[in-house]
Amino acid sequence: MPATYYAVVTIHVLTALFWLGGMFFLAVIGAPLLRSVEPPELRQRLFREMGLRFRTAGWIAISILIITGVINLHYRNWLRWDDVWASSAFWHSGVGHSLACKLIAVTAMVVVSAIHDFILGPAAGRQQPGSPRAIALRRHAAHLARANAAFGIIIVIAAVRLARGV
Repeated sequence: MPATYYAVVTIHVLTALFWLGGMFFLAVIGAPLLRSVEPPELRQRLFREMGLRFRTAGWIAISILIITGVINLHYRNWLRWDDVWASSAFWHSGVGHSLACKLIAVTAMVVVSAIHDFILGPAAGRQQPGSPRAIALRRHAAHLARANAAFGIIIVIAAVRLARGV
């Protein structure tokens, strides 16, 4: 493989670390800490600001991951129609299963991220701080964030299997 392949893989892995690390930081440290902030108006403002900053960084990371992922597929010769995408033998192999799992999880992650970042999060931010509706929307957003973290873990497992040729 050429040096550019290894550079692209490195960028892909570092970006995945940034994105997943940011999600886990928010879930384990940021959100629990902010839940203890009073008054509710300040808590809501801090959640909104933190969410907007990570949303921007997160979508840049997702864009980089998709671009570098496609480039990685190119270098592995997995963008060919006849030998890969239309080949039942490829999709029935261990590598084909791993790639399918990763692609499905990436698609789910992008959809869940969009719902979380552009629908539920902003809707929660428009509610009266501390109101039952705001709390319910934040709870739904938190469930989506957890689902996204699970998709991220599935993606990492599939990526490791792909790198190992399994």
